[in-house]
Amino acid sequence: MINLSESSVRVRQVTWIGIAVNAVLSAVKIFAGIFGSSKALIADGIESGVDILTSLVLIVGSRFWSAPPDTDHPYGHRRIETLIALGIGLVVGAVGVSIIWNALSSLRSGEHSHPTMLAFVVAVVSVVSKELLFQWSVREGKKIQSMSVIANAWHHRSDAISSIPVVLAVGAAQFLPAWSFLDAIGALVAGGFILKACGDIAWPALREIIDTGAEESKVEQLRRAASSVDGVRSVHDLRTRFVGSCIAVDLHIVVDPDITVIQGHRIGDEVEARIKAEVSEVCDALVHLDPSDDL
Repeated sequence: MINLSESSVRVRQVTWIGIAVNAVLSAVKIFAGIFGSSKALIADGIESGVDILTSLVLIVGSRFWSAPPDTDHPYGHRRIETLIALGIGLVVGAVGVSIIWNALSSLRSGEHSHPTMLAFVVAVVSVVSKELLFQWSVREGKKIQSMSVIANAWHHRSDAISSIPVVLAVGAAQFLPAWSFLDAIGALVAGGFILKACGDIAWPALREIIDTGAEESKVEQLRRAASSVDGVRSVHDLRTRFVGSCIAVDLHIVVDPDITVIQGHRIGDEVEARIKAEVSEVCDALVHLDPSDDL
């Protein structure tokens, strides 16, 4: 299990790098949109600015969810991470809806922009840069087991996807001016992908908020780990719930009714240690002992 304070530091490091990249891209896209006659690229630059805002929220939030348990929060503060992931998902969804709405408005009005080659070059650089940032952020998020870092990585990808219509629009304007409506068509497609990313981010957070348990394969892995401890006759009433990026587990184990309290306590400690060793996501485990003739 990754140390919580080390994870929090790494979350902030990854996020600050994302902020720096987004700040540069946002400024460059807005500049190129103004001088390259591309309203789409200006909007794309503003969207990159939204990435900066959500990343700042992530940095601030990581300082709260990494705080140790206290009297009011005996299970810790990891659910703050869940709320932040949900918030990022909603922002991504709002961006997707906005892109789709603007694309439909453009198709209805028949007014299409004719950006220059400057806008095309910047749009291509933006797509490549944000996709590379997404791939790196996802790897880091999985490494430190941070839902919010992964969620923010998907925001990077949504920004890259939303830049694709700009590339298509400029290409159409340069080579097939009569096909400039492809800007709006591409925006609709990109908006759909962004809404899917919204679901990928927000749905796990919502499932956690309503205390959905771990997947069956993970539960079975926990059951096998507990059953492998010497002195455990069987395992039942195994329950799981997510607390941020980690899993809290409680379970009942059946033991010999004639063992001493000390022996039973040692078996329980071994079960807890074993399941934490087998399933790295487990951060808390409560083991209840049942004598075999009490079932």
